[in-house]
Amino acid sequence: MSETEAKIEKTETPVAEKLAESKGEKAKVKKESKAEVKEESKAEVKTKQAPQVKKEGPAKWGIAHIFSSYNNTIIHMTDLTGAETVALSSGGVHVNADRYESSPFAAMKAANAVIDKVRAKGFTGFHIRVRAVGGVGSRVPGPGAQAAIRALARGGFKIGRIDDVTPIPHDTTRKKGGKRGRRV
Repeated sequence: MSETEAKIEKTETPVAEKLAESKGEKAKVKKESKAEVKEESKAEVKTKQAPQVKKEGPAKWGIAHIFSSYNNTIIHMTDLTGAETVALSSGGVHVNADRYESSPFAAMKAANAVIDKVRAKGFTGFHIRVRAVGGVGSRVPGPGAQAAIRALARGGFKIGRIDDVTPIPHDTTRKKGGKRGRRV
């Protein structure tokens, strides 16, 4: 054996022993630290309390009646019985020209005005009832209905049901134009 190989063997042995000893100590330290962490975490769990939840009062619900024709959009907020009016606004109040009364912008402004009044009175949620003209004419809501519903939804209230309450005749009055229809 050469001198260099003898030196390497001598140096390897103590290093290997030191590594083995340090690994054993590290394992012991790890086991001890894990046990300490578990005990500390158990103590922390016992001392931690449940997070405080905001307690709200009883929910106050209402009904938002949206009447949307091709000439105007009216939003009428009532209590659940429908007997007491809480807030009322229409598209014509918020725009200057008659042709804009039924626009989505006017409906959104009307809905925001209703939201402000309703929030002041303590309501937390509402059901929505959408009504079109109905009868002999079109049974499709006007252009402001969808914008009004969106604005009400963005107001931060709970929304229950959205119903279509357009009056549909079961046996209607006679449509204008005569027996042979409108002649052009």
